[in-house]
Amino acid sequence: MSKLEIKDDLWDVIRRLLPPEPDRPKGGRPRVPDRAAINGIVFVLRTGIPWEHLPLRLGYGSGMTCWRRLRDWQQSGVWDRLHKELLRRLRSYDQIDMSRVSVDAASVPFPPGGEETGPNPTDRGKLGCKRHVAVDARGTPLSFLISGANTHDSKCFEAVVNALPAVGGLRGRPRRWPDKVHADKGYDYEHCRHALRHRGIVQRIARRGVESSQRLGKHRWVVERTFAWLNRFKRLRIRYERRPEIYLAFGLLACSLICWRAIERFC
Repeated sequence: MSKLEIKDDLWDVIRRLLPPEPDRPKGGRPRVPDRAAINGIVFVLRTGIPWEHLPLRLGYGSGMTCWRRLRDWQQSGVWDRLHKELLRRLRSYDQIDMSRVSVDAASVPFPPGGEETGPNPTDRGKLGCKRHVAVDARGTPLSFLISGANTHDSKCFEAVVNALPAVGGLRGRPRRWPDKVHADKGYDYEHCRHALRHRGIVQRIARRGVESSQRLGKHRWVVERTFAWLNRFKRLRIRYERRPEIYLAFGLLACSLICWRAIERFC
């Protein structure tokens, strides 16, 4: 179980981003420590177990306590700030390659339905959710958005590009726009190409009826590998969260953990 816990170095980063603990003028039960709650959230994210099945013997608090912290910290912007801070650390070691960025989307089932869901045309109309990501040339996740499974990839393209953060860490202004953006035929529309031209980004979008669909291409395979990394977090394989901001929080946390793994390996 110890490998699922947040390590000291990562906890030092997270705790500086957390809001102060609320005052408790009327007393009550002692508050579950933030680090224990973080460990519980990561445990659920990695294993995919229901919140109510989180074992109390692990000392992480109840599943509902962890869920509330995940919700509250998402509302406070903690997960977005954590992701950006880890990206900044990666770039400070020159470990983010902005020479090209790949954009893609993948659907996951969500049987109950709700906000940001829709009938999946590739899965016999079953309800689902779609994850949109942009990754650098090494597969590091830069932005993560969600929509209904019936939303065409191209409709979220500009939003995914706009979600690219301005990443500092090196001398000069923070870097936001890549040199090139790669995408598959699902993005072969003029408004997608215009969105890139408007930002001074070279487009490398596969053309329908011209280029073969049998291969992912020399550069776009990295985004498929990133989806495989995300699917290692079992809670992301199927969307169980009725509230979209909770699933989005899980996605941002997973992206942050992928970035942290890269920091441990290369920095």
